Amino acid sequence: MKKMSPVVHFEMPAEDRKRMADFYTHVFGWKAQMLGPEMGNYVVVSTTDVDQNGRPKDAGMINGGFYQKNEDSAPHPSVVIGVDDIKESMKDIVKAGGKLLGEPMEIPGIGIYISFIDTENNRVGLLQPLMNGNK
Repeated sequence: MKKMSPVVHFEMPAEDRKRMADFYTHVFGWKAQMLGPEMGNYVVVSTTDVDQNGRPKDAGMINGGFYQKNEDSAPHPSVVIGVDDIKESMKDIVKAGGKLLGEPMEIPGIGIYISFIDTENNRVGLLQPLMNGNK
C-alpha cells in the first residue's frame, strides 16, 4: 500500500493582496507576510502558530498563501500535497493521467514545488519540503 501524502498548504487567488490580508487578519486573526516581486508578490499566511522550523505546532493544522490573480492563474483555491520524492510523484501523476504544469522550482527555505492538473481538471500543488532532508 502506498504511503499517504498529507495536504501541507493551501493557496487562493487574490486581486488585491492588501485588501485580502486586511480581511483575513481582521476576520480570522491570520498573520500575513507580503513577499516581494522576486517571489511573485506571494503572500504567506499563518493560520496557526508555528515552531522554529516554520511548521505548524499542532497536528492537522496547515498554513497557506495567496497568489496574484490574473488571466493565467487558477481562479479558485487549491491545496498543496507534501511528498517525500517529488520526481517519483511527478512520474506517478503523469502515469495516472494528470498533467504537470511547468518544471519543478525551488522555493528558498521551503522545498521544491510544482503544480499539476488532476484527472478532474483541478489545479493542485506538489511540495517536497526541505524538512525531509531531500534536495
